[in-house]
Amino acid sequence: MAEVIFFIAAIGAIAGAVGTVALRNPFYSVLALVCHLLALAALFLLLRAEFVAAAQVVVYAGAVMVLYVFVVAYVGGSDEPLTASTGATLRPVSLLFALALFVELSIAIIGTGLSALNSDGAPYTSGFGTPAEVGALFLTQFLLAFEIASLLLLIAAVGAVILARRRAGLSDGGEFSVADVMRGQPITAGDAPTETMLEAGGPPQR
Repeated sequence: MAEVIFFIAAIGAIAGAVGTVALRNPFYSVLALVCHLLALAALFLLLRAEFVAAAQVVVYAGAVMVLYVFVVAYVGGSDEPLTASTGATLRPVSLLFALALFVELSIAIIGTGLSALNSDGAPYTSGFGTPAEVGALFLTQFLLAFEIASLLLLIAAVGAVILARRRAGLSDGGEFSVADVMRGQPITAGDAPTETMLEAGGPPQR
């Protein structure tokens, strides 16, 4: 039974990852990423890491994906495909980096698989996947990778806001201080004439 669940979760994880990259609609891409994260949670359950699987669902498939959905809704243009005109030098560089990443992952997977052929695999140790062990690894061995991932999420959210402003054609508004507001000075947008609340409402309706 565990083998069947493993293959189903593995196929779901690979299909979700491919869909996240291949789909042109950003909303469908986010949904594919949610499916990928849920499949990873099933794989963590097979490794007896219940806390990591729960964190995968609650934190990533829940909170982080909600953030992504809000970013996609804020940027807008979900009906338009994600087609960007890349330069003549950017496309070969991106293909080169993708090929290098594929070779690195292939070497790691094949090397690990060959070394585990004549063994029973990694043994189960007491405390594996517990909150104490996960916290200790995050604060010691994987501290740099954990902080870099946090910065990447923040940069992605800020970049989405900047792209949304550029797409909507919003210009930077004028600056004013809180002291001006407290003194009652009129704050106008650009060269628009100043009006009171009664004047802006127009003539009284009878």
